[in-house]
Amino acid sequence: MKKLLCILLTMCLTAGLLSGCTSAPAPTAKADSRLAIVTTIFPAYDFARAVCGTRADVTMLIPPGSEIHSYEPTPQDILKIQNCDIFIYNGGDSDAWVDDVLSSIENNMTVVRMTDCVQTLTEEDKEGMTVHEEGGEEPDEHVWTSPLNAEKIAAAIEGAASAKDPAGAEIYSAALKAYTEELSELDAAFRKTVSQGKRRTVVFADRFPVRYFTEEYGLDYYAAYPGCAEDAEPSAKTVAFLIDKVRQEDIPYVLYIEFSNQKMADTVCEDTGCGKLEFDSCHNVSKADFENGVTYLDLMWKNVDTLRKALG
Repeated sequence: MKKLLCILLTMCLTAGLLSGCTSAPAPTAKADSRLAIVTTIFPAYDFARAVCGTRADVTMLIPPGSEIHSYEPTPQDILKIQNCDIFIYNGGDSDAWVDDVLSSIENNMTVVRMTDCVQTLTEEDKEGMTVHEEGGEEPDEHVWTSPLNAEKIAAAIEGAASAKDPAGAEIYSAALKAYTEELSELDAAFRKTVSQGKRRTVVFADRFPVRYFTEEYGLDYYAAYPGCAEDAEPSAKTVAFLIDKVRQEDIPYVLYIEFSNQKMADTVCEDTGCGKLEFDSCHNVSKADFENGVTYLDLMWKNVDTLRKALG
């Protein structure tokens, strides 16, 4: 990865030098006075949209429908970062490339690292999981899956935007207040759903990227893999373990995450007779949903309905 980044950065610098020999505008020139905000993943993109509205041009680097853990930046992506006012990324193994990029470019941008906005947890090697890597528990980077963490991240974005654009500070503050109220309403709905549920255990026949969510709402869980596990066939032991858990605890639905091939969920369903439901971790969205303007709140409200069925 470091070798690739060196090549990409060299290409970007070369492009910058060549542009200086022509009469074309410098790469840092902006078409208007709006803030240029670049984000890596969908949650950061959507939080920035909610807080900054039309006063910012928000760009998401990782294409809709893509797997964030395998993303590699292009020269154009690096130029976007170099030329932005605010750069928002998550922090963690999936975007470890960011540190190399930021250390290699010159810009007075404000950087918001979402994992710095909250108290982080570790990924658990939970009983029954198929774990392919050794070396102990790793920090869990999926911090946005708790609506209360989303509030903290949105507040950090508001602070960055207000500092960069003082003229819009009141607008950003009002937008944050409205967005926080919506997140609080969502949080209340999840708490009500959990309090009214017949059980406190969920089973993910898939990766488990929502530990912040289950921790926030006092849920126990079983899952096939940790949140950042690479796609792989689960062990026969894991499959048998989850099937036993579904039977023992009379689980009505197993859960899978967005973009899953659902094979493991299907296997568990076939053996136990339970149903399956999608629980969206919001790490990315499909191209169609992106073009239709789907939001973090839209996806999480669907999760309220999913959780109600899973705990019923």
